[in-house]
Amino acid sequence: MNLFSEALAWLFSPDRWVGPYALPVLFGQHIYYTVVSVVIAALIALPLGWLIGHTGKGREVAVAVSGAARAIPSFGLMVLLVLILGVLRIPEAAVITFVLLAIPSLLAGAYTGLEAIDRRVLDSARSMGMTEWQVFWKVEVPLGLPLLVGGIRAALLQVIATVTIAAYVNLGGLGWPIIQGIPLRKFDQVLGGAILVAVLALAVDLIFALLQHAAVPAGVRAPTTTRRSRAAASSPSPATA
Repeated sequence: MNLFSEALAWLFSPDRWVGPYALPVLFGQHIYYTVVSVVIAALIALPLGWLIGHTGKGREVAVAVSGAARAIPSFGLMVLLVLILGVLRIPEAAVITFVLLAIPSLLAGAYTGLEAIDRRVLDSARSMGMTEWQVFWKVEVPLGLPLLVGGIRAALLQVIATVTIAAYVNLGGLGWPIIQGIPLRKFDQVLGGAILVAVLALAVDLIFALLQHAAVPAGVRAPTTTRRSRAAASSPSPATA
């Protein structure tokens, strides 16, 4: 408990809010690398995932590639890319690492969202005269959106956690207090940095959980009943009393 209070004191110290390593600066760097990496990964994974989900072809290859990408250790990959690309390309090496980490979740969310749609719904859309492009944009994408948002949610959380190691190659981010504090045995600073990463991850998770719920089309949501209607349904009718 004493360490926790010391970490809070470190977080709210005036020194933490000024200078090149101020917490707002580190927070901005963390968000920047996260958003850039997920956007690039989405540009790669979403068209491929939608193509697989729409055509039903290539799913086995996508699953194999996603599994292999998840098995790659992120820290080792980033260090390897820094050594290959050179110290002048450290940001590019880090972004490539984070992009490869985000692709599997985005890819899975894209094609599973389309695969989960009842085939009879698609057949009905085609029987109404819709083209394949109209079936895709007006039926498949809206119905598959909740699982896609879930994939984005998972990708963001994975990247937020992994961007912490960017500080190891001097790219800043909220991992900087952790990386710097460990060798100096400043455990209040380490815990403070960990708290910031956890709060950011929880906030993003909450936001995208709400977005995932809101992405469910109104026509396919489970009907909700009020407490009064449930009581009326459970009470005996006059005819049966």
